[in-house]
Amino acid sequence: MFEQTETFVIQAVSWLRLMVESVGALIIAFGIFAALYGFLKAFVSRHPDGFTPVRLIFARYLALGLEFQLAADILSTAVSPSWEQIGKLAAIAIIRTGLNFFLMKEMQEERTIEPKNKPENINPVVIEAKPDEQPRH
Repeated sequence: MFEQTETFVIQAVSWLRLMVESVGALIIAFGIFAALYGFLKAFVSRHPDGFTPVRLIFARYLALGLEFQLAADILSTAVSPSWEQIGKLAAIAIIRTGLNFFLMKEMQEERTIEPKNKPENINPVVIEAKPDEQPRH
């Protein structure tokens, strides 16, 4: 009975890992297409700041996809892991967490810089005299 339950759990976790890994890959693939579309739009419009939003969009997809990939790696070592698998998971987790950290940091920096540079957010002070008023001396 125990062996059957253990086999079922191992198979269920393997299927779950495959699904989570596939979702992560689909998210990254969708991000590639979204970034490519944004890149082509920015390239055609020749807007000088058009590529920064594309980078931010792509970074969001990458960060989310990396989270799913890391979850899949954790699931793969969840059932009777060997020390070799644990070592590989630790290396992968460090690399992916580092990538995710720097992606998030870059996205946060871009969000704080971007609004200041948008033309609609720049408030030039223009003082105009109304036509019916005389300037004061």
